[in-house]
Amino acid sequence: MKPGIHPAYGPVVFRDRAANYAFLTRSTMTSDKTIEWEDGDTYPVVDVEISHVSHPFYTGTARVLDTAGRVERFERRYGRRGAN
Repeated sequence: MKPGIHPAYGPVVFRDRAANYAFLTRSTMTSDKTIEWEDGDTYPVVDVEISHVSHPFYTGTARVLDTAGRVERFERRYGRRGAN
């Protein structure tokens, strides 16, 4: 790798405010805010709106849409149009 062209890669805490969950990982993201982690060290913290803890896909709370029923309801309401 060429020196001086890559961003710094180091430990960063990502904090999901919606779920009150944080995890320590490595990233090139930086932040002016810091947090003291469980190991006693201080790391930069990046606040995120959603993570695997609060996202509906991972938590199983996603709504399943009945698309066939919606199409039938639309056709009942507005009638089926014939091909001209």
